[in-house]
Amino acid sequence: MTANRQTLTFLQNRFKEAGIRPETRHGQNFLIDLNLIDVLVEAAEISKDDVVLEIGTGMGSLTGKLAERAAHVVTVEIDHRMHSLAAEELENFSNVTMLLQDALKNKNNFHPAVMDTVREQFSAAPGRRFKLAANLPYNVATPILSNLLTESPEPVSLTATIQKELADRMTAPPGTKDYSALSIWMQAIADIKTVRILPPQVFWPKPKVTSAIVHIVPSADKRGRIADLEFFHQFVRSIFLHRRKFLRSGVVHALAEQMDKAAVDEVLDPFGFPSDVRAEQLDVETLIALADAFQVRLKGGL
Repeated sequence: MTANRQTLTFLQNRFKEAGIRPETRHGQNFLIDLNLIDVLVEAAEISKDDVVLEIGTGMGSLTGKLAERAAHVVTVEIDHRMHSLAAEELENFSNVTMLLQDALKNKNNFHPAVMDTVREQFSAAPGRRFKLAANLPYNVATPILSNLLTESPEPVSLTATIQKELADRMTAPPGTKDYSALSIWMQAIADIKTVRILPPQVFWPKPKVTSAIVHIVPSADKRGRIADLEFFHQFVRSIFLHRRKFLRSGVVHALAEQMDKAAVDEVLDPFGFPSDVRAEQLDVETLIALADAFQVRLKGGL
């Protein structure tokens, strides 16, 4: 079974037989440490009630491991060569749907075919749960993880290998170099844990960066604190476009078409921020309160 065969020798031989090479443009770095594939699967806590989305089928090694435990696996591969090879490895699994396409329609949206397939399997039986488990291509990890948090059905968890740099950004505290709009968005609506750090040598070809397995659990309690998710997301992204600006200046620029400087000051004054405070110094709770205050003002509230 392919789930037990993704070693360096196995991959190199299969690629040689097929006359192909890994494509760097598709972020093809294959996890060749079988123990670490198991770590990812264990962290995802897959059960027979789970519909699992995998982005980046590759040779199907992780797919097979997931399919052994899940109700159904929807796996997406952009490279037709990989899709063909994986189809041979996964032919005995009746609970795997393979999609040959880009998982994303654009930077901020999944391709409808991907989520429609997930919803179809999710609705196939009562009590099903939706999860992501994947060795994500580095170039799509950010939009996949950040956008999936607001998809329907809402995922129970997201478990993936990503660049350690991205994992650091997602979990960064205020006032650090990695703290960003992404940090705030992810921390505002989910609990995030770095499960394991992965050195380059556990992949083939070896990437130039260190990787990490992360486990992300969306939180209904956290999400409930935010009046309007879309407004909050856009507000935070806007004020972090110029992260070195003072907060007031960042907000003035972000809301330039909707609010004048005097109105911005009226919203900021009750918070009592120092004049030289920057957005990157504010914690998630404060930024949620700030976004809510500006949204109330923009809607004409007092």
